[in-house]
Amino acid sequence: MYEKRRKLIGMSVVRTPNIPVIGILGGGQLGRMTAMAALRMGLQVRFLVPQPTGSAEGLGEVVVGNWQDPDVLRRFAEGCTVVTVESEWAPADVLEPVLPEGTTLWPRAETLQIIRDKGQQKRVLAEAGLPLPAFACCATLEEAQAAAERFGYPVVLKRYRGSYDGYGNFTARSPEALQTGWARLAQEDGLLVEAWVPFVRELAVLVARSPGGEEVIYPVVYTRQQDHRCYLVQAPAAIDPAVAEEARRVARAAVETVGGIGITAVELFELADGRILINELAPRPHNTGHYTIEGCYTSQFENHVRAVLDWPLGSPELREPVAVMVNILGRRSSNSIELRGLPEALRIPGVAVHLYGKTQVRPGRKMGHVTATGTDPEDVRRRAETAADLIARYL
Repeated sequence: MYEKRRKLIGMSVVRTPNIPVIGILGGGQLGRMTAMAALRMGLQVRFLVPQPTGSAEGLGEVVVGNWQDPDVLRRFAEGCTVVTVESEWAPADVLEPVLPEGTTLWPRAETLQIIRDKGQQKRVLAEAGLPLPAFACCATLEEAQAAAERFGYPVVLKRYRGSYDGYGNFTARSPEALQTGWARLAQEDGLLVEAWVPFVRELAVLVARSPGGEEVIYPVVYTRQQDHRCYLVQAPAAIDPAVAEEARRVARAAVETVGGIGITAVELFELADGRILINELAPRPHNTGHYTIEGCYTSQFENHVRAVLDWPLGSPELREPVAVMVNILGRRSSNSIELRGLPEALRIPGVAVHLYGKTQVRPGRKMGHVTATGTDPEDVRRRAETAADLIARYL
């Protein structure tokens, strides 16, 4: 199945000589915002999606097809200057062998393969000497029980693949709970078992790297989780400068270790003694970087596009002293979206609202986000949270 649906951009989507074409594997909100950054620079965009998606509509060519089919991938990539991904689950490993001459793929399939498997990701980072929670790749329940005895309870069980936003994870606080979690989550190759980390804050750092070796690092941000999902991001994190510098050092080393190109997000734990441990990596634009659209001179999405084209990278510095991003999360299940709260949210000064074009609402689903900027952290946070709540209460 290979269905091409052309969507008008301005006057036409006809290919223009000498204008780069960005191919994006995936059509969710990350692909949407990456495309918007590319279009602002006058580039052209194509999406490949396994099924129709509202987020990509109206932003370029949308190709609907089986993205595990090498022929579909090859035909999609023909005419693209570069192909990139909005998810580590995109089939870059299927595309890379059939990539047309003259088309590049960033990040590489090898990088995505390392990161998408949590066990392999941990092993590669550990072999590089980077700071991590204690972990064990366990093939059997008995191995998991032995690991938990070594680490001490509680421990966190994680599926190697497909775990995100709390899905595929289980915190076991006792041997009995460990058996329950194993029965619920274990796959043929077992589970990753991690020691519980008594962190004081969760942090994140975005690193943009180009194939030519240029690199910029965004400010260290504080992230607040709600029901295992990112709820709020504050930039910069209000932490000791020495801790921030260590977070940047660890993030930079981690991205270099996995060969990240484009934007790579590094999620971190800060411990009470100031030590930094790596939680996990994401080899693409990330929820913790949405604040950069209004908050920084160059957004994560623009720098991702610049990086995969090997163009000069833009400044990651903040435009104002503080930026706060709050996710707009669905609160009910519905096949329609209700925006009654949007006009009231727009009355709040210094707030930017981003909705992702999704029409199906589910509890906890990321429907959009709000960013506020300013000088006083409490005021900025209050404005962002108020605006997000005004919209989310009707979703």
